[in-house]
Amino acid sequence: MPHKKNPILSENLCGLARLLRAYAGAALEDVALWHERDISHSSVERVIGPDATGIADFMVRRAATLIDGLVVNQERMHHNLELTGGLFFSEGVMLALVRKGLARQTAYELVQKHALAASAALGQPAGSSPNFRERVGADPQIAVHLTAADLDEAFDIKHHLRWGGVIIDRALRDLDG
Repeated sequence: MPHKKNPILSENLCGLARLLRAYAGAALEDVALWHERDISHSSVERVIGPDATGIADFMVRRAATLIDGLVVNQERMHHNLELTGGLFFSEGVMLALVRKGLARQTAYELVQKHALAASAALGQPAGSSPNFRERVGADPQIAVHLTAADLDEAFDIKHHLRWGGVIIDRALRDLDG
């Protein structure tokens, strides 16, 4: 994949994550034997203890290396999000309708109708078909429940990003220590 920078690092992390997850299954099988303390589980623990911690340590360091060289092009990311016509806000619109009293399945079907139509029109020339935001904004069944301000809130990207800094800080905390 010549168009990607450092794909080996991220692919390696994905593979190791599967291995680490498999160790968790073996460890859970040992839990049932803790009260007996026979030796049937000790062989598993002797292997997965050091292996899993070593793999986890390697993965954290590998991920830090990957992130350290990460180049974020905010303008390009924003452009790519705009290409969807707001489709990734469909859940927010559905949940806003549910909060206003609409049954979840009804809200789902109402929003899905517009999301599928907007998705089908994505490859068409700009302006030839309404995007998702325009579709839900023009639907009288939605307008009965959601004001323009409600839609603005449902389409606010800040909602999706609100915990980003906290998550990154938590993930990287103590990494240098």
